[in-house]
Amino acid sequence: MKNKLYILLFLIFLFSGTALWAQQRATPKSGEGISSFLLRHNRSPKKYYDDFIELNKKKLGKNNVLKVGVTYVIPPVKKSSGTSAGNTEAKNTTAKGTGTQQRSSKAKTTKIGTTIKEPLFGKELANVKVTSNRLAGACFYVVSGHGGPDPGAIGRVGKHELHEDEYAYDIALRLARNLMQEGAEVHIIIQDAKDGIRDEAYLSNSKRETCMGSPIPLNQVQRLQQRCDKINALYRKDRKKYKYCRAIFIHVDSRSKGKQTDVFFYHSNKKAVSKRLANNMKDTFESKYGKHQPNRGFSGTVSGRNLYVLSHTTPVSVFVELGNIQNSFDQRRLVINSNRQALAKWLMEGFLKDYKEKK
Repeated sequence: MKNKLYILLFLIFLFSGTALWAQQRATPKSGEGISSFLLRHNRSPKKYYDDFIELNKKKLGKNNVLKVGVTYVIPPVKKSSGTSAGNTEAKNTTAKGTGTQQRSSKAKTTKIGTTIKEPLFGKELANVKVTSNRLAGACFYVVSGHGGPDPGAIGRVGKHELHEDEYAYDIALRLARNLMQEGAEVHIIIQDAKDGIRDEAYLSNSKRETCMGSPIPLNQVQRLQQRCDKINALYRKDRKKYKYCRAIFIHVDSRSKGKQTDVFFYHSNKKAVSKRLANNMKDTFESKYGKHQPNRGFSGTVSGRNLYVLSHTTPVSVFVELGNIQNSFDQRRLVINSNRQALAKWLMEGFLKDYKEKK
């Protein structure tokens, strides 16, 4: 009888120990959101985001913000049929932006009608429905300028400060969502776990942005190299799976001082395909201006520049200045959310035009 009791107690201890072991715990880094936190611990946000919320709902801050110094439970790995769960998660989850679908060594075409969850877009827009396959097989690295300790250029309208990084980030998120709807794989390099896509005219300013979960350095060269390193690491894997990979750097601090500031596209002097991309972007914008503002004219330009990010990023890249946040005309244009959405849509259509011309 005693032997049976000991065996029973041993089994209880064994299973309870396993359960405790399965509940992995960790504390977040400063500025880290749930998606980046999950990725750091080899969990796909798309697969584990809701589980994480359920396990830690009493410890989360307002709008599900992670609190520094608080220990959170990491959701246990879910088993996949025919493969060890731990191995599957380790192989399929990469250190990248949230929400992009986890893929095997061979790229899969996202089916029309599929819904992808991307928490970075905000609660109301987190679910992205794929409505087209026009960009199936394409992969993008979307980078908004500045961020973290660097707000970029600062414009002023009355009592409001307009920080370049906030408006560039909002347009970047809108572009990323548009690309995903077209069936593309998208990596959002600069991230803010709280902002989401915003429709307010005057966007609130913060220093929360991270480079895919890593704090953004204040030093300019380190800051730029950090985002190049993230892109290049992702590209080393993506180039084996996708036939078309492109990076875009979005800024709102053009050098134009005129009253009417247009969009400027810069390409690498060392890559002909970078110049082609910039020209396709410019042509797309010119046609849109001609249709929607026929009497205004368009004076945006394409030129090669030896910019740090264009020189140090491996995939084909384009650097875009969508105006100047310190220019009064551009301020009136950028504070209207439908204009920010239009800019994102035109950038997507520029990519689409270039994708059709790929070799």
